[in-house]
Amino acid sequence: MATLPHDSATDESPEALVERLARAGRQAQRALARLSDAEKAAALRAAAAALRSAEAEILAANAQDVAAGEARGLTGAMLDRLRLDPARLAGIADAVDQVAGLPDPVGEEISRSVRPNGLVLSRVRVPIGLIGIIYESRPNVTADAAALCLRSGNAVLLRGGSEAVHSNRAIHAALARGLASAGAPAEAVQLVPTQDRAVVGAMLTAAGLIDMIVPRGGKSLVARVQQDARVPVLAHLDGICHTYIHAAADPGMARTIALNAKMRRTGICGAMETLLIDAQFPAAVDVVGTLLDAGCELRGDARARALDPRIVPASANDWDCEYLDAILSVAVVDGIDAALAHIEAHSSHHTDAIVTADADAAERFLNEVDSAIVMVNASTQFADGGEFGLGAEIGIATGRLHARGPVALEGLTTYKWQVRGTGQVRP
Repeated sequence: MATLPHDSATDESPEALVERLARAGRQAQRALARLSDAEKAAALRAAAAALRSAEAEILAANAQDVAAGEARGLTGAMLDRLRLDPARLAGIADAVDQVAGLPDPVGEEISRSVRPNGLVLSRVRVPIGLIGIIYESRPNVTADAAALCLRSGNAVLLRGGSEAVHSNRAIHAALARGLASAGAPAEAVQLVPTQDRAVVGAMLTAAGLIDMIVPRGGKSLVARVQQDARVPVLAHLDGICHTYIHAAADPGMARTIALNAKMRRTGICGAMETLLIDAQFPAAVDVVGTLLDAGCELRGDARARALDPRIVPASANDWDCEYLDAILSVAVVDGIDAALAHIEAHSSHHTDAIVTADADAAERFLNEVDSAIVMVNASTQFADGGEFGLGAEIGIATGRLHARGPVALEGLTTYKWQVRGTGQVRP
């Protein structure tokens, strides 16, 4: 494997470095605007092929990061997010191919109207510009962000975490080779060449150079970005996801969904962190027993603990905790009103689900839960851009402005008004 570079030795200040990279990215974004839909798709397919060709190099780089993470004492959830294997790397390349095959949102006419004076008004999708992505742990973000930004006509400036530095550099190098081979501007996808934390601050204050910041990482990272940014931010906080088993839930379905929602992958943001069981649901003992037998620690309120002696007491903090581990909070609630109240008090508005055979209860849950993703009779682990048919995602946005839920191509565009006249002047 080729030796990966260390942080570049430079006399540039973090602000000067970010300005130089941002200006190069903005110039590349203008060049992207001249590429056709077919040319952008071909560039991404070449990038996916380059990822597959570089499998040995990327996996060796990832092994360095995993070994360093183990030595640093990273949690099992963090190591799971960090670790790549041939199947995961193939999935990353496949996601880039999938994005290449998606319809180009740029130029799409959102609406059109004709004014009484004959002016024709239309709203048309356009790229946002230069997107800054600040992320931790997950090397797949390097490829996902690059693919989504390029497909939607945006340039991207990537700043990954130190725990995945070798993986990110290897993935970025492969992407750059693939894009260049297809004639796409190399500076459309840039990776910050240093792990100096001051660069993050420089990105957050680069108003006029970076058009939007997307943080992907833990609560402390997202909180810092939201507090310090002078650039618009598209972010989500914790994935405190709930599953409510309604009194009318099918017992077998409830057991299967609860097990998958928690234990399929405990370290992702769509993993269930709180299970609410209706007091009238007849198979509660079976559901909690299945989770306990699968190796999940359950922390419950008094009524939940009465279901199984292996359930330990929950603290007040447990209801607001994103465990990202094989740990689950469990509460028994008196009907859908109590479930809705608990979710409103403790949800991070990421993803919440109900299991029920009662159509009225399902519709009420869909209408009254104010989360980015609301599900009926499905595992919260489906909270994923790929599973939504979006190819990949930048993240799950939990705010209420611009984009919400999985942010993919459409979420990386804005619009402009186009006005066509025939000589009209305003009286």
